Amino acid sequence: MSSLSRELVFLILQFLEEEKFKESVHNVGFFDEATKVPLCFVKNHRHAIVSVFAPLQGRLEKESGFFFNMKYFEEKVQAGEWEEVEKYLSGYTKVDDNRYSMKIFFEIRKQKYLEALDRQDKAKAVEILVTDLRVFSTFNEDLYKEITQLLTLGNFRENEQLSKYGDTKTARSIMLIELKKLIEANPLFRDKLVFPTLKSSRLRTLINQSLNWQHQLCKNPRPNPDIKTLFTDHTCAPPNGALGAAPVNLPVAAVAKPAAFTSLGTHGPFPTAAAAANAGALAGWMANAAASSTVQASVVTASSMPMPPNQVSILKRPITPPATLGMVDYQNLEQEQLMKRLRLAQNVDEVTYPATRQQASWSLDDLPRTVAFTIQQGSTVTSMDFNPSHHTLLLVGSGNGDITLWEVALRERLVTKPFKIWEPTACSLPFQASMVKDPPISVSRVAWSPDGNFIGAAFTKHLIHLYAYPGSNDLRQHLEIDAHVGCVNDIAFAHPNKQLCVVTCGDDKLIKVWDMNGRKLFNFEGHEAPVYSICPHHKENIQFIFSTAIDGKIKAWLYDNMGSRVDYDAPGQWCTTMLYSADGSRLFSCGTSKDGESFLVEWNESEGAIKRTYAGFRKKSTGVVQFDTTQNHFLAAGEDNQIKFWDMDHINVLASIDADGGLPSIPRLRFNKEGNLLAVTTADNGFKILATAAGLRSLRAIETPSFDVLRTPVESTALKVAGTSAAAATNISPNEPKVERSSPIKPSSILNGVDTMARSTEKPRSLEDVSDRSKPWQLVEIVEPGQCRQVTMSDNSDSSSKVSRLLYTNSGVGILALGSNGVQKLWKWVRNEQNPSGKAVYVPKATSNVVPQHWQPNSGLLMTNDVSGVNLEDAVPCIALSKNDSYVMSACGGKVSLFNMMTFKVMTTFMPPPPASTFLAFHPQDNNIIAIGMEDSTIHIYNVRVDEVKSKLKGHQKRVTGLAFSTSLNILVSSGADAQLCVWSIDTWEKRKSISIQMPAGKAPVGDTRVQFFSDQIRLLVIHETQLATYDASKMERIRQWIPQDGLSAPISYAAYSCNGQLIYATFCDGNIGVFDADSLRLRCRIAPSAYISQAALNGSQPPYPVVVASHPQESNQIAIGMTDSSVKVIEPLESDGKWGVSPPAENGMLITRTASSSTTSNHTPDQIQR
Repeated sequence: MSSLSRELVFLILQFLEEEKFKESVHNVGFFDEATKVPLCFVKNHRHAIVSVFAPLQGRLEKESGFFFNMKYFEEKVQAGEWEEVEKYLSGYTKVDDNRYSMKIFFEIRKQKYLEALDRQDKAKAVEILVTDLRVFSTFNEDLYKEITQLLTLGNFRENEQLSKYGDTKTARSIMLIELKKLIEANPLFRDKLVFPTLKSSRLRTLINQSLNWQHQLCKNPRPNPDIKTLFTDHTCAPPNGALGAAPVNLPVAAVAKPAAFTSLGTHGPFPTAAAAANAGALAGWMANAAASSTVQASVVTASSMPMPPNQVSILKRPITPPATLGMVDYQNLEQEQLMKRLRLAQNVDEVTYPATRQQASWSLDDLPRTVAFTIQQGSTVTSMDFNPSHHTLLLVGSGNGDITLWEVALRERLVTKPFKIWEPTACSLPFQASMVKDPPISVSRVAWSPDGNFIGAAFTKHLIHLYAYPGSNDLRQHLEIDAHVGCVNDIAFAHPNKQLCVVTCGDDKLIKVWDMNGRKLFNFEGHEAPVYSICPHHKENIQFIFSTAIDGKIKAWLYDNMGSRVDYDAPGQWCTTMLYSADGSRLFSCGTSKDGESFLVEWNESEGAIKRTYAGFRKKSTGVVQFDTTQNHFLAAGEDNQIKFWDMDHINVLASIDADGGLPSIPRLRFNKEGNLLAVTTADNGFKILATAAGLRSLRAIETPSFDVLRTPVESTALKVAGTSAAAATNISPNEPKVERSSPIKPSSILNGVDTMARSTEKPRSLEDVSDRSKPWQLVEIVEPGQCRQVTMSDNSDSSSKVSRLLYTNSGVGILALGSNGVQKLWKWVRNEQNPSGKAVYVPKATSNVVPQHWQPNSGLLMTNDVSGVNLEDAVPCIALSKNDSYVMSACGGKVSLFNMMTFKVMTTFMPPPPASTFLAFHPQDNNIIAIGMEDSTIHIYNVRVDEVKSKLKGHQKRVTGLAFSTSLNILVSSGADAQLCVWSIDTWEKRKSISIQMPAGKAPVGDTRVQFFSDQIRLLVIHETQLATYDASKMERIRQWIPQDGLSAPISYAAYSCNGQLIYATFCDGNIGVFDADSLRLRCRIAPSAYISQAALNGSQPPYPVVVASHPQESNQIAIGMTDSSVKVIEPLESDGKWGVSPPAENGMLITRTASSSTTSNHTPDQIQR
């Protein structure tokens, strides 16, 4: 059954309820048996839909199965109408569907049986026992026998379990409570227990709109039409009394437009075919497009059909109406399929399902209003766009044809590409002629691809250029296309059919879609004027493009050859730009008329009508106003030498600023993705960067600071008391040090591996750090096996399988390892003479005899995941352990398996691929709730107990690689291979925030990103192969960042907090292990691979290295590492040391190192300050 049929069922149920046809709601046969399409029915007395043309075939709700009326069900149960109760249930479930359904039917039949016994009606009781209850004997024969024995009792209350059975009414009420719980838990009733919220008399509204449309098509429309039937289309009789011609299926363009007449209804004018509005955003626009602003039609009087006065907005005149009059007839299968294709979004103004939303608090401080600095471009800035991942990387197009890439935090021009024709011989003759006649060429638009890997530039003559951005300080020529005749006015990237494409528009009135090899995929014709802008977008799986032309026409296109789906007038009817909010849920447009009047509006996608018009523009603008959106909450536009801000939900200007002056009359502007930076053009061929407080902190962190910036005021004073300035003492210039652009530390927000941003959450230092300040600090380097304690657990059965995931048991007496082959192994420490506590305690290697045992149950079972049909090379192993260590959940490309930790038996499997599971996490407060990250970038919130996915979270672009719960903040933080962090509410599972981790220059935003909360549930550790970073999760602001360099320059393979949160252990792909101070992210100890890997293995063709690290849950200095050679190693410092070095002091910049070759702080120069 189509979704429109489903909605029609709800409309009819609402109508019958409003008309008090209570029994009809439940007792009307409603569906055509062959087509399962709702039948029309009419009651002539009141122009309402009541009479039925189908025979009585069952209940409307039951036959449709769309809505389970719990109130009706309760009434029937309380009345003891058991036959009706079971009939109603049978529309939704059968006895043997699942255990919940079986329990529901059993409770009902048991109650019916007990009531018969209570009435001493033994004959009826026997009938119920044999007919109704016998089906349950196959599932529980003992229970059936016990029920049968009740027949032998004079009063069944003599049975101990039924001794508290009261009167019939009370028993039914108690049973009803249990039945409601079972129904709510039953997956078959999901989404069927809540009736959607509808505007009152919604079905009447749709009929009224349909009659208005029919009346518009009348050849001789009369001012007060008399509607007598709904069985046939309405036509007004000709004035001479002759019968009007029967309605025919002619193109709307062939039908004469009726004269205007006075509206009699409370609705006023209605758009064409508004019944289709609920089919989605684009479908709504399409249906409404044929409404005329000159026609005001309503053919049903207010007395006969009361309606809300504000049902539908007046719409602009059309150009392209629907192709046929029958376009919105839901019973036409081809048209129904078309409407399915056009379904983009739920009509939030008409039908909404209950949902809890958390309102975020906003203030003016969230707007970037502070001028950070001004940058000179050297030519008029015509277009700007921030990189979607690197939030301070700005692409600028200029009037002289240059394309420039700026690192705005450093105020550094990374690369400039002057305009030139790459292949003159491949250009068209019209373009060559235009270049001879008028050589100057400008950039009309620049844009980043969504992944930040490509740059598109459109020029004022014919061409577009595509550059690949490899992450370095270069733009590589990728593609040159002679795209349009005349100016290419706009360029954008889109993903039709999951393929990256380029969309362009131009003065030749065309929109074109190109693949990344330059092949033209689509050519959209239909505009009658040059196309000014394009806005590709998608809703769910439907990809589409909005376009605007300089005659003010808005059109919408699907990626096919069926022409425009929408033809509308933009406010001002001239140059207009359309943009969606960041989350894609709200559509805005901004434009200016030829007379200089500007319009900023929000659209109701479902109806194709203007939802709100924002105020605050002056009467006459000297050019076309530009605008942008940010944070799903604010709008900004440049006008009158100012930047004006609006709250999306309020029409009045929130704030206006002049950015310290110097702006042109119509400044261009662009937000970065975070919304904490705003670039705005200046009148003197440059641009300004405005920032919020958070934006200013990020800019300062990325700037290469002077040495003095690193000191606290107390430390600076202490140095001056010593008789010398900081710069003199360390031979460092007080100015910012000059570092070559190729240096790995230059573009990141760190200095020698550690950023200098002030922390918002600080952790007090331990007493040992204070006491060690009197000693000269040295980096502890473990390079020999005798410098630490260690034990190795080898897996000789499959050395080709690496240890992909590693966990300590919560008790701390076991280690659980998941191999890349899907097999899990458990090692346990047992109590013995050397190890009386049974804890993971070690003695030096020379005398160590405490080796954890590889533990298996007596059955000899292995915990092996289902890997049938799985390519293990591509699989992503994942594992999670319950809080009580009683069961473990894991997957390796196949189904998720739940294992009993005592027997190793599989308790259940779920979530078969595709998509495959990539990360698992137990809810901290309910072991039955599991968050499952998926290969397709979604997160499933799964309830093991009811075997049901409760929520499906969408926010990432690539697979989910990390999940971490915080009960303090009531959030779930997820990370993905797209280098994105998403924050979700645990209460509603709605996304609160999404940010990108800031990548070092030259690094693409790809690769697994992992997250782990510290025990305070506020500080968050973020791990990526390019960096370690700590965040304040309450604000999702970064506190510290460290990037690999010097002696620890290899990619990071994994990292984890110590149990006390004072240390961070990080493993590297070259075998090194770093021990960092968690507070400052300064390195305090390096464990070289030679300390725990044999020399023979190191000299091999593929030396092993640690893939994963786990920290002991009670011993802060003990770690376990999983290796590429399938072994697991446990490492601790020597007992004489007791810890992994001490925290580096902050009182001077020159730290003592052992050897330049082995230390991560080697080769100091005055410009290199200890991390």
